[in-house]
Amino acid sequence: MNLFEKFDIKTENEHLYEIAFTHGSYSTKYRLNYNYERLEFLGDSVLSLIVSDYLYEKYPQYEEGKLTKLRANYVCQSALIYYSHELELHEYLRVAAEESNLTKNEILSITADIFESFLGAIFLDQGMDFAKEFVSKIIFKYIDENKIFFADYKSAMKEYGDAKDLEISYEVLNEQGVPHDKIFTISILIDGHEMGIGKGKNKKEAEQAAAKVAIEKLNIKVF
Repeated sequence: MNLFEKFDIKTENEHLYEIAFTHGSYSTKYRLNYNYERLEFLGDSVLSLIVSDYLYEKYPQYEEGKLTKLRANYVCQSALIYYSHELELHEYLRVAAEESNLTKNEILSITADIFESFLGAIFLDQGMDFAKEFVSKIIFKYIDENKIFFADYKSAMKEYGDAKDLEISYEVLNEQGVPHDKIFTISILIDGHEMGIGKGKNKKEAEQAAAKVAIEKLNIKVF
């Protein structure tokens, strides 16, 4: 289906949306002077503002720290990938390399990126009210049903360590792969004793995975 029909967008600037779905590889191959990265930057801020506003109004009893953690769940990469797949935004992506030549990490990253770049284009072309309506249809329902996209196991482990006066640390055990597609293996230590091992495409992801193992072993509740 046509992008503009699908999202009920009436525009005189179709090129803006071409930019929103143009990956850097496509720009390089066809010598274009644009890609979606600037719109992605803008869309990231628009998304954060709209979600922040909704959470602020929905949870007047929550302090700043809890609102920040809650927002992170709905604007993290896992959430963006989910929204992007739900909207089938990949159908409009312009990328030079065949999908089979892209790494799994690159595909996931691009999928998340184009949700934000598309939102950035919507904001510039249609204004904040339209952007807010778009986000409300896609995301607010998941906030209302408390859907979990990302649990911050590392922060939960830090709170656990602080409460019990235990030292929580992480150690890189292994690092494999080429620079743009690495896999890290990291262990979590509690007072020097290994409590879990996790893997991820970056150190933060591997630390979260290791912390999750420790959380499950210790039966700690994560909000």
